[in-house]
Formats: sequence, C-alpha cells, structure tokens
Amino acid sequence: MTIATARVHIRPVSWLACASSMALLLGGCAGNLLRSDADAPDTFRLDVAAATAAATASATPSNSGLALAVARPRAAAAIDTDRIAVLSAGNRFDYYAAARWAESAPQMLQQNLVSALAATAQFGGGVMTAPARVPTELLLDVELRRFEVVTMGADAASSGAAPVVYVQVQASLVDSRRLARVTNFVSEAAVPASENRLSAVVAAFDRANAQVVSDIAARVQAAAAALPATP
Repeated sequence: MTIATARVHIRPVSWLACASSMALLLGGCAGNLLRSDADAPDTFRLDVAAATAAATASATPSNSGLALAVARPRAAAAIDTDRIAVLSAGNRFDYYAAARWAESAPQMLQQNLVSALAATAQFGGGVMTAPARVPTELLLDVELRRFEVVTMGADAASSGAAPVVYVQVQASLVDSRRLARVTNFVSEAAVPASENRLSAVVAAFDRANAQVVSDIAARVQAAAAALPATP
C-alpha cells in the first residue's frame, strides 16, 4: 500500500516584522492600562463626630485608671472591604460601582469606637487600638456581622422603595488581668434611607453607625464601672 505524503510550504516571515507587530500590540495594551477616562469613585467616611456625640450624651465620667484596647473588628470578606455593600432581592450581594469608603468598614468602626469610648472619660488609663504598645487591663473584642444596605429590587438602581441600612455588631469586653469575659452582647440598628440615592444611603449609614457605637459605649461603660481598679 502506498502512503501519499504532502509537503506543506511555510512562507518565511521576517522576525523583524513579528517583533514590530508585537511591540505595537503591547504598546496598545499598556496604553489602555495606564490611561482611563473613568471617573474616580466618590469616597465617604463615617461621621466620627456623630458617633462620639451620641456616646457621650449619657456618659458617666469615672476616676478609674483602667486602660482599654479596642480590637480591629473581625468581619466576613464580603464586608471587610472599602466597597459599599448592597444586598438585593434574591439574596444577591453586590456593591455600589462608583463609591468607596475611605477605609474598610471594620477599620472605620474601630476608629469610631476608640473615639467614642475615649470621649466618655470613663477610662483614665486611656483608650487605644489593639494591639497596644503598652499593657491594658481591658480588651474590647468586636465582630462586625452586618454592614450593608438592603434594597427591595434586583439591584440598588431598580429598587423603587427607599433602601434600609443594617449594622450589626457582636462585642465582648474581656478583663485581660483575669483572662475573663466581663460581658458579651449584640448591638444592631436598622435605619431607612430618606430616598433611593447614594447620599441618603450614606447618611443612613452614619445614623445606624452612631446608634450602634453609642449602644456599645454605654454597655462597655456600665460593665467596666463594676470592675475593681486593681486585681
């Protein structure tokens, strides 16, 4: 049996032409990566003053020399971000495309708690972020469970009704001297936005955050006040 063979003639291509074409292609890609006509996202920060004012309104100053460290809140990856989370109909989790928080949600909450608790004058030894450079008698352990806006529609844009902001935090006050938990509780707030606009949603986040921070500060103060200044 005879097997036919075929010869394929490949036309030689200049390596210089290939190099030139590749350079143009890469140049075009790099240009697209380094240049963008998209607008920078709007950046928002939770109102520390509002949270502090709410916490100090019912504060009871103490001469306690105890120091308190506030841990960075733990959070699920979906909300441990600087993006503004949206929970839409059908349990669809998404984010506003053109908006960001100035820091991640847990970091903003930590800063708010430190500012609010320091302003109460309850802790003579100071209030600081954990890990602290000096030993502290008390540690506030925090878990951020919810930090999102909930809409009724398939997404934030199509929702007819005003969305609702949910903030939920679990907090534990730990006496580091005795390695004992002093108190443990959940603080939460649900605040409707005045309208379905980003500015109204951010304002609702401010109010919900202030409610939660104020509640946490009041409970921590009450629990700490019953503790002795020394072991």
